[in-house]
Amino acid sequence: MPSEKVADRLGLACSVAGPVLLLTLYFTVPLDFFGPEHPAVGWVTFGAGLAVLAGLLLREIRRELLGLPGRPTLMIVLLSCLTLVVFASTYYGLAKASGQFSGLQTRVDALYFTVITMSTVGYGDISPTGQEARMVVMLQILYTLVFLTAGATSITRRMRGRFVERNTERER
Repeated sequence: MPSEKVADRLGLACSVAGPVLLLTLYFTVPLDFFGPEHPAVGWVTFGAGLAVLAGLLLREIRRELLGLPGRPTLMIVLLSCLTLVVFASTYYGLAKASGQFSGLQTRVDALYFTVITMSTVGYGDISPTGQEARMVVMLQILYTLVFLTAGATSITRRMRGRFVERNTERER
């Protein structure tokens, strides 16, 4: 169906443009208010941001698994990317306080560390040395295991179902 192809192309464009926009904002929006000068602002924003993202991810995962209308796959991808930006911004803010990180100085370092932590590779060139940084790293690992893995699993199930469905239609 032509409208389905247009919708698929639009979804693909959004799944590329969304992360690009998030990264552009991450590298351009001032993050000075998350540093050690304003710890309450940073912690409240971080906690509230993660809670909202968790709720939105759970809603979209449910929609994906139930096959409800809309674009839950796209939303899961965008929310997962936003989660990475939230953790990277938090690490960048924490790194401004002495004794929290070894080797983390720039936004690229923070994003790199976030991705490496999420993937559980851990090269060791950047490491949390302070208690707050270690707590956030542990939270990121748990958050990734619970929410991002659930999102990826729901997308994989949906894709597998669509593949089987299309393959069955071709065989008829």
